[in-house]
Amino acid sequence: MIQAIVFLPLLGAILAGLISIFGAHARNPGGDEVEHHGDAHGADAHASVAHDDHGHDDHGHDDHHVTEPAAAGSRAAELITTGLLFVSAALSWIVLVDIGFLHHDTARIALFPWINSGELQVGWSLRVDTLTAVMLVVVGTISSLVHLYSIGYMDEDPYRPRFFGYLSLFTFAMLMLVTADHLVQLFFGWEGVGLMSYLLIGFWYQKPSANAAAIKAFIVNRVGDFGFLLGIFAIFMLIGSVDFETIFAGAPGQVGKTINFLGWHADALTLICILLFMGAMGKSAQFLLHTWLPDAMAGPTAVSALIHAANLVTFAVIAAIFHLFTHAFF
Repeated sequence: MIQAIVFLPLLGAILAGLISIFGAHARNPGGDEVEHHGDAHGADAHASVAHDDHGHDDHGHDDHHVTEPAAAGSRAAELITTGLLFVSAALSWIVLVDIGFLHHDTARIALFPWINSGELQVGWSLRVDTLTAVMLVVVGTISSLVHLYSIGYMDEDPYRPRFFGYLSLFTFAMLMLVTADHLVQLFFGWEGVGLMSYLLIGFWYQKPSANAAAIKAFIVNRVGDFGFLLGIFAIFMLIGSVDFETIFAGAPGQVGKTINFLGWHADALTLICILLFMGAMGKSAQFLLHTWLPDAMAGPTAVSALIHAANLVTFAVIAAIFHLFTHAFF
């Protein structure tokens, strides 16, 4: 059941991607008209940007005139991705009742080995405890409703299969993040969320404002992610593992130890927590790393809703590693 919750959105994204590819090929089998349509769409986009300069909302449908027919299979892509998301959301409620209310043990499912390099031995596994079960419900429910809303909102856009594929892949990245059993897998989902934010914010890439907003979001998030990555490196250097259980068990023994960081002998746990919090600052648009969020409104409205859901996932990450913060600051 847990595997279905996580991988059904991925299946939907793959199917929507295939529909997008084959539908676009069917629409332009020789590829001769792609440049022509792109120029026409780009002209409309520039016109809409000029229109926006007079104070109109970027999200208005009138700003995105359809210059070519929708890709074949667009309705199928909408129904497949939305249907799979609703199934995933329904299963997540069952898991919440099972683990959160019936108090069954934490579920841990090993999928396959992943990285075997020296002392770094990590596999791909799914871990669901009470906090994870709550976040599965949050992610699945909000994402399924965003998919449902997008069917009507994007009904005039000719690139709907690509959009729904991005939405489902965004959901998969969030689910991988909250079900991570170690920091490397968590970082994979973390970066997946950042990548899909970039693609969704810049979905209407013919608009210069959307391109600029997507690039800005990507770069600002990478600043926070650099700190998050340094925090993971520091944890592995001190404890020799990236597994959550091992990290939490070894954290009390690191109290009082220092790290030479740029000539500053900093308390090890305090520095690690600050670096990890930097990553959360970028994802949740906290002060100093907040400038990308207002510009993200250049994307479709549904994207804004999903990005704010991703901010809730960031809270789940901080809550999951709060054990480290208790040893660092309390």
